[in-house]
Amino acid sequence: MAEVVARVLVVDDEPQIRRFLRTSLAAHGYTIIEAANGTEALLRATDNRPEVMILDLGLPDIDGMEVIRRVREWSQVPIIVLSVRGRESDKIAALDAGADDYVTKPFGMGELLARIRAALRNRLADEVDEPVFRNGGLCVDLARRQVRVDGREIKLTPNEYELLRVLVLNAGKVVTHQHLLREVWGPADVDQTHYVRVYVGQLRQKIEPDPAQPCFIITEPGVGYRLQTADNG
Repeated sequence: MAEVVARVLVVDDEPQIRRFLRTSLAAHGYTIIEAANGTEALLRATDNRPEVMILDLGLPDIDGMEVIRRVREWSQVPIIVLSVRGRESDKIAALDAGADDYVTKPFGMGELLARIRAALRNRLADEVDEPVFRNGGLCVDLARRQVRVDGREIKLTPNEYELLRVLVLNAGKVVTHQHLLREVWGPADVDQTHYVRVYVGQLRQKIEPDPAQPCFIITEPGVGYRLQTADNG
C-alpha cells in the first residue's frame, strides 16, 4: 500500500471524474475526500482540512468562483481549478479570486500530479522556513505530517494536527483562542472557545509526558496557548 502523501479534496459534480481522480490519486498515495457541489465542498474543507483542493467551476449550486472566495476568507489551502472553461478571462478571474493553479479539461494525469506536488511544495515554503520543530522528545515534521514523541509516532486526528500545526508555526508566541478557532475551524466558530480547550486537552494526552503538568503546550490564562520552544523551555 502506498504511503499517504496528503489529503486531496476533489470537488466535481461528474461522478465519473471523481471516480477517475479517486483511483488515480489513491494509487499515488493520496487520501481522497469528495464533494459533488459547492455546499459539500465548503463543509468538507472545514471538517477534513485537506492539503489541496481540486475544484471544478461549473457546480450545480454554488459557482466554483464563489467557493474559492469563501474558502479564502479563512484558509490558504492550495486550490487547483480543473475546468472545461478554457478562456483566458476565466483563468484570470479564478486566479484573482484566490486559486493557485488552473488546469483545463480534458487533462493529463501526469500534469495534474505535477501541479499537486508543486502546490504542496509552495504551501510548505510559505508556511515555514524550517519544517521540523523539536523540543526535548517532541518532534513535529510539517513536511511529512509526522508527530513523534521520544521517537514514537503519534497518531492525531485532522483537527488535532491542524491545532498543533498552527502552534508550531507560531512557536514561542502566544496564540489566542480566536486565532486558533479561525485557523482550525473557520470564521463561523470563533466564539466556540470550548473547542480549543477540548482539543488541547486531547493533544496533551498524546504528546505531553505528564498531561496534568504540560511542558510543551502552555496555557496563557484568558488569552490562549503557547508552544514552548527549546530556547524558552
